[in-house]
Amino acid sequence: MKRASLYSSSRPKAVIAAPVPKKAGFRLNLRELLRKHRVPVLAAMPGLAALFFVLFQWAHAPARQQLTQEDIDEAVTRALEAVPLPSSATKAYEAVRGSIVRVRAFMDGPDGGEVEGSVGTGVVILDTGVILTNIHVVAGAKRISLTFSEGLESDAVVTSTRPEDDLAVLQAQTLPDDLQAATLQSTSGLSPGDHVTAVGFPFGIGPSVSSGVVSGLGREYRSAEGKRALTNLIQFDAAANPGNSGGPLVNASGEVVGIVTGIMNPTQQRVFIGIGFAVPIENAAMAVGVPPF
Repeated sequence: MKRASLYSSSRPKAVIAAPVPKKAGFRLNLRELLRKHRVPVLAAMPGLAALFFVLFQWAHAPARQQLTQEDIDEAVTRALEAVPLPSSATKAYEAVRGSIVRVRAFMDGPDGGEVEGSVGTGVVILDTGVILTNIHVVAGAKRISLTFSEGLESDAVVTSTRPEDDLAVLQAQTLPDDLQAATLQSTSGLSPGDHVTAVGFPFGIGPSVSSGVVSGLGREYRSAEGKRALTNLIQFDAAANPGNSGGPLVNASGEVVGIVTGIMNPTQQRVFIGIGFAVPIENAAMAVGVPPF
């Protein structure tokens, strides 16, 4: 009797698993990735957000305009028109104004009192109260009075003179707080055409500021009375009148390059006609006896 076969000789059909949707598999892989790398991903989020913001701004930014030299010049012109720069005379005056002194010489009066004989200008060159002016401003004075820039008044004495340059050195008896000494500058770099400013008390009015240029160097001047001949002078055309004598001649940087000493006038009116003279500051330093620079 033929036994029944315990095993079938035919191949069993393969069992095929149901396919997993692609999107579901991708979500599972992404979720697994985020789970494994959660900390680095969270740390990178602010940087990614910033990068996205920059890219967004760049993509939506308007195209840059190519600037020309004409555009730049126009912008500078508009800025200067809106806020004009101070003039060189203004800057020079601001630099020296705290060093300007009004000098008055008092003489014996007819009734035994004293009367004002002359008014001139001085400039503080040392903060110890050393002041330069002209000899002809204080000559024959019974008493010399100073008025500083902030209003303090003080008597002064003449400590030395240099007649060949019409210079007198004064020492103030009373000093204001924080007295400002002017900055002195050699005339070796001074040239005709350079801007200069004269500061003083013309006809007692001031301090008054006038500006001009250096007209010449190495000039010679003789006073109207013919009593003194000065040499190696700076000629300038900034307005100067009686009372400017002894005041500073200042360059564009606010540095004193000379001491105003005289004006040329062929008449007896003693008014300015366009030619003034100043003693170079090197000569003034010799009157003080100290090197100026």
